[in-house]
Amino acid sequence: MKKLVLAIAFMGIGSFAMAQQTTTPQDKQARRAEMQQKMQQKHQEHLDQMQKDLNLNQSQVAQIKSLHEKRKSEMKADFEKNKDARQAKMEDMKAKRAQMDADMKKILTPDQYDKWQADRKAKMEQRKVAMKDRKMMKKPMNTAAPEAK
Repeated sequence: MKKLVLAIAFMGIGSFAMAQQTTTPQDKQARRAEMQQKMQQKHQEHLDQMQKDLNLNQSQVAQIKSLHEKRKSEMKADFEKNKDARQAKMEDMKAKRAQMDADMKKILTPDQYDKWQADRKAKMEQRKVAMKDRKMMKKPMNTAAPEAK
């Protein structure tokens, strides 16, 4: 009986904690601003490291900085230009996934279908973890010249 009460209490606390994790537009804006600030800081650190490693003068640093800004604006323009095509492709993929789901539901028994769904979700989680691990494994490029022996 005690175990049952404890289990119910933990489930209640867990669901309460999950309910507290809703994000508001202000949270998203704050997170976005924080990410932009971190990215600017990373770019500046990268530029400083290049200046140190390559022994760049101020003129070269300014030219590289303007080149990066130009490239960034070009990429942003390309992103906006291809936004509609990406959106259409995503909608098409969602429709195909829904059709596949409906077809599998017709073919499989309810138990098989539930097991298939659970397996699919587990594989998706494994892919997410693998992607995070891959991101963590990336190291910054070392531009220092190799030491001569």
